Amino acid sequence: MDRLTQRLQMARRALATLQELTPIESPSLIERDAAIQRFEYSTEACWKAAQSALAIEFGLELASPKSVIRASAP
Repeated sequence: MDRLTQRLQMARRALATLQELTPIESPSLIERDAAIQRFEYSTEACWKAAQSALAIEFGLELASPKSVIRASAP
């Protein structure tokens, strides 16, 4: 399995865990912290997958999340 496929699978799994969260009217501190952590690792997995895709498909070697997100925008 190539690196891009692995990164895409990791991003899909991370997003799935983020989507498992249901809206809670007044979350406890633990629930809030869990949601923040899921958001953080989902964001990281997605930008790294985009970074790999940009490198493979377009030859763009970008190092920071900001540059990857900007290059990914239409």
